[in-house]
Amino acid sequence: MPEPDIFQRVGKAVSISEAQVRSVAELLDEGGTVPFIARYRKERTGGLDEVAIQNLRDTLDAARELDKRREAVLGSLRERDLLGAELEQAVLRSATLAELEDVYLPYRPKKRTRATMARERGLEPLARAILAGGVNPGVAAAEFVDPEKDVPDAAAALAGARDIIAETVSEDRRCREGLRALFAAKGVIVSAVRKGQDEAGEKYRDYFDWREAARTAPGHRILAMLRGEREKVLSLALRPDQDEALSLLLRTFPVPKGPCGQVVEEAASDGYSRLLAPSLETELWGGLKGRSDAEAIAVFAANLRELLLAPPLGPRRILALDPGLRTGAKLVCLDEQGSLLHWQTIFPVGGKGQAEEAGRIIVSMVRTHAVQAVAIGNGTGGRETEAFVRGLGLPADVDVILVNEAGASVYSASEIARREFPDLDLTYRGAVSIGRRLMDPLAELVKIDPKSIGVGQYQHDVDQAALKKSLDDVVVSCVNQVGVDVNTASPELLAHVSGLGPVLAAHIVEYRKENGPFTDRRGLLKVKRLGPKAFEQCAGFLRIRGGKNPLDGSAIHPERYELVGRMARDVGCGVAELLRDEGQRRRIDLARYVGDEVGLPTLKDILAELEKPGRDPRPAFQVFRFADVHDIADLHPGMGVPGIVTNVTRFGAFVDVGVHQDGLVHISNLADRYVRDPSEVVRTGQQVQVTVLEVDVKRRRIGLTMRSQ
Repeated sequence: MPEPDIFQRVGKAVSISEAQVRSVAELLDEGGTVPFIARYRKERTGGLDEVAIQNLRDTLDAARELDKRREAVLGSLRERDLLGAELEQAVLRSATLAELEDVYLPYRPKKRTRATMARERGLEPLARAILAGGVNPGVAAAEFVDPEKDVPDAAAALAGARDIIAETVSEDRRCREGLRALFAAKGVIVSAVRKGQDEAGEKYRDYFDWREAARTAPGHRILAMLRGEREKVLSLALRPDQDEALSLLLRTFPVPKGPCGQVVEEAASDGYSRLLAPSLETELWGGLKGRSDAEAIAVFAANLRELLLAPPLGPRRILALDPGLRTGAKLVCLDEQGSLLHWQTIFPVGGKGQAEEAGRIIVSMVRTHAVQAVAIGNGTGGRETEAFVRGLGLPADVDVILVNEAGASVYSASEIARREFPDLDLTYRGAVSIGRRLMDPLAELVKIDPKSIGVGQYQHDVDQAALKKSLDDVVVSCVNQVGVDVNTASPELLAHVSGLGPVLAAHIVEYRKENGPFTDRRGLLKVKRLGPKAFEQCAGFLRIRGGKNPLDGSAIHPERYELVGRMARDVGCGVAELLRDEGQRRRIDLARYVGDEVGLPTLKDILAELEKPGRDPRPAFQVFRFADVHDIADLHPGMGVPGIVTNVTRFGAFVDVGVHQDGLVHISNLADRYVRDPSEVVRTGQQVQVTVLEVDVKRRRIGLTMRSQ
């Protein structure tokens, strides 16, 4: 099927013009990345943002896969001389993979079924005669008795004919379409506990005797039930009312009158129960799983974005502590670039003598290394260590900050950590990660698998390829949104810059080591294997602070430097002055510079960047402090406490209030108004004020509310 037809179909699917789809497809096929296209090709895309381009890309990929399957089906039918004009049109008209497979199903090469074995015994003419009607089935069946063909009597012949009819009914396109719609609209999920699994499956107790409409079932419940089935705790069924389904089937399939009709109805009922219903049930479960996966992945991606774009403290001298009760706390000191200055183990929550020694060491390290902030991991012993450090009387300008340490242990054992610190014990590497995360969450978190960060649900249950693709998109989007200092960035951070990847990132770092820092963006073209196309894609997202050209520290692409120079000359100043002087920028008449390649969207972006060149889009860092509570037993209903949102789900938000157990703010308690989606109200990393509703110490469950009391 020709590409233009694809553009038309995709445009309709995503509500974007065919011309926009074609332009984006061309840019993608030319090697353009989503961040580059969204930022620097607005005229060609009609101003589509990253989300729209990603959606268009995924829809286009799916359409191309459908067309590839369509060509394979047509090829298979041609090879077997089965492709008539009507069948070909049916294949070409199929708008979805399900429709295409329905058309192909009667012609698909099959494994041996009861129907194929009946055909091998020569019973297909009998089945056709019954479907046509006008015969006595019993009498007609007697003519096909043949012991040599394993048809000993008329009853056996009739049974074989019914098997053929059952398969014919189950493969009828109109029947499948009608029943597929019924399953989707009126399918009911029925969940029950398997025999003897009551105790082992306690966490699935809510689903031991559960019924709900599949159409409205929330994704998190579907994933929970499917996990319970996979763990052999639950048995699941998903079907509409059987009588309604059979009634629809017999209305759709042409049933002859008289005795033949009775045989066809029996066969249709058998075909539904044995073939059609299980097939459609599996298909519907697949659809529900796909929908649930998409919901879970979207929530995960949104949480990850908030975490990656969390406010950075910035380049500071950091003392970082990875708390430990029995084995002690791992202490490291880092300079402004995150380089390791000192490391040792202390025991701040040990015996009196150990604690006093730990205090002396911390005070000494703060003084010796001019420490500006103390980062403490929020895991086991975190709150106790925080209280200890706050009690040391450190200078008032030294902030003590609890840091989310999720993923730090993963980093410490990773190949990246071994490469950065080959001679350092992995326990200290975790402390380094905690300190660096405070300075720049984005730069540190790109070093670990996003799934290890702990901001999603059911991440092991969803489609792993789809999850990886979505999370990779988020990481790339965030890295390029913030921009990367090419002279200080790690290879892991550089690898996510538009157009680079791990190989070119490594080459950039290698070039940097051998030749010193880059002084202008054009110097990137000297890097091994970094050609014009890669330069085009990456240059606008790489920053050179204090370089030869002041624009190199901005998000303005080198391809527009000449244009900016024209603007400066037209108002009678240099580029550097244009960046400094708001008055000169106000004199720029953007309309003068509109051309075939550059339109107002790009010109407005340029002007905005001239106003705040290279500005970090992340919010300013705010120091947070928990209330004086350390254990779940310290909480009681009605208590108001500050907290940090750690995870946003479809049913609410989890909040850390400092007691080593996150509390849940159910969606109904997020605001005084109706909330459709928790992300409307809260985001991961947000500082919130909550009130304790209930505390279950035994089950370690905390119910919270953000509603006014």
